[in-house]
Amino acid sequence: MNIAAAANETLAHNSNLLVYSAMAVYTLAFLAHMAEWVFGSRSKVGRTAAALTAQAKTTATVSVHKAQQGGTAVLERPEVITKPVAGRRDVPDGPGAAGDTEKGDLYGRIAISLTVLAWALHVGGVVTRALSVERAPWGNMYEFSTTFASVAVGLYLLLLALKKNVRWIGLPLVTTVLLDLGLAVSVLYTASDQLVPALHSYWLWIHVSCAIISGAALYLGAVSALLFLFRDSYEAKLAEPKGKQPGAFASSVLERLPSAASLDKFSYRVNATVFPLWTFTIIAGSIWAEAAWGRYWGWDPKEVWAFITWVAYACYLHARATAGWKGRRAAWLGLIGFICYLINYYGVNIFVTGLHSYAGV
Repeated sequence: MNIAAAANETLAHNSNLLVYSAMAVYTLAFLAHMAEWVFGSRSKVGRTAAALTAQAKTTATVSVHKAQQGGTAVLERPEVITKPVAGRRDVPDGPGAAGDTEKGDLYGRIAISLTVLAWALHVGGVVTRALSVERAPWGNMYEFSTTFASVAVGLYLLLLALKKNVRWIGLPLVTTVLLDLGLAVSVLYTASDQLVPALHSYWLWIHVSCAIISGAALYLGAVSALLFLFRDSYEAKLAEPKGKQPGAFASSVLERLPSAASLDKFSYRVNATVFPLWTFTIIAGSIWAEAAWGRYWGWDPKEVWAFITWVAYACYLHARATAGWKGRRAAWLGLIGFICYLINYYGVNIFVTGLHSYAGV
């Protein structure tokens, strides 16, 4: 028995070392991503400005010229250019962080390689934590946070492997993962231990794993929605004939992102794809609640905020499908949904007492 306990402590210690090692490599990946943005060419990022300038040359042009016969003034048929709906301007995607340059692309490839290495160490830390107690590695907030971050990075790398244009997510993703792991190891850390009796169920594997995967995907959608707001404002300024032009720094960064329309589409597709899984997460939680506490729904704070999150994303999808909400309004609604998810996780677990109070902090 003592040998088993010592082995468990060893695995738990190795898990901590792997997580700290992953954080170190993520830091190197962050620096490489920064170098990709800094050294990427600024000379090849003028496509949006050129497209929008041509688009906004005239909003309603009327040419007046003297007719050759009779000397009367004749109005030509006016050329009317209507300002497109936000997020739907006919502009190309930016060339990415590297700006189509060999040097910038080199740093980008280094950043991706480091992210893959960090993710492998990260997953190793999650797995050894699970092996140390022979259960699912998400029994408290520390374990949930580390697993959540590993799944988010895994989804990002999967999209890259599928040849999707998502390298622009790399810098905000690695930054967020470092913040998440830093908070996990400093504030949320809980020593490896067995679960409370209420969590001893196979539903722990089903319900919580679905919540983690859903949250990781919703995070990617939220990043895209946030970047959309910046990019859309940038395009709107360029589209104004006499508008205030954005600064050089904003131009050098925002010009390299995908167009506002592409960011809007990516966010919508991610949220729409993962919404059924989040719906199943709530249903699975209700079934588990009936088995553990004898009722499917009890308006526990965790249940309430999970439902609020579901309603927010349901409104988001319904508004897009029926009311034609696209662009900024949809982006804000999607961000509100993800904020509800964060409140459900951090706010409820730390500041509210309920049947789901298993934070361990």
